[in-house]
Amino acid sequence: MTAALPGADGKPRCPWGNSTDDYAAYHDEEWGVELHGESALYERLSLEAFQSGLSWLTILRKREGFRRAFAGFEPKKVAEFTEADVERLMNDVSIVRNRAKIEATIRNANAIAELDEPLDTLLWSFAPKTHIRPTMTSEIPAITPESKAMARELKKRGFAFVGPTTAYALMQATGMVDDHLTTCWRAKP
Repeated sequence: MTAALPGADGKPRCPWGNSTDDYAAYHDEEWGVELHGESALYERLSLEAFQSGLSWLTILRKREGFRRAFAGFEPKKVAEFTEADVERLMNDVSIVRNRAKIEATIRNANAIAELDEPLDTLLWSFAPKTHIRPTMTSEIPAITPESKAMARELKKRGFAFVGPTTAYALMQATGMVDDHLTTCWRAKP
């Protein structure tokens, strides 16, 4: 039930945003900011999938390694990865070495190539038309009807590791929903 808390710099942030410098920077500069573009959205979709079952801090700290390992998250390049690339990635200590998640990231690049519309258009079509800003962390859902619909549609189109919780985290991360608490300095009026 936590409300926004002042950080060391005096700015009231969503509580998780004050726990480390990495989180504060991510909270202040990226989380909840509208994001568009195929590579940028593919990166976030991939990182949210890798985060499943892990701390987001682990993913943030390995982000540059992920970018190097997955060709800057250029879907066309990743779609060309082979089994040899999977083995290379399984030995890359700069990323999370989970075979199912690595294979899903490659599969998702192939699914993007098969889309009949831009990834940007597809993902943003699930952005809620209305959203009530939470006042406490306990009011932030893990799953919404929109995230369930997004996950269902992505799976139908061949994507993997995109359940409704991952879909909602993607929505939060890319500004499709803005879950900064009402008293957080990043909350839009």
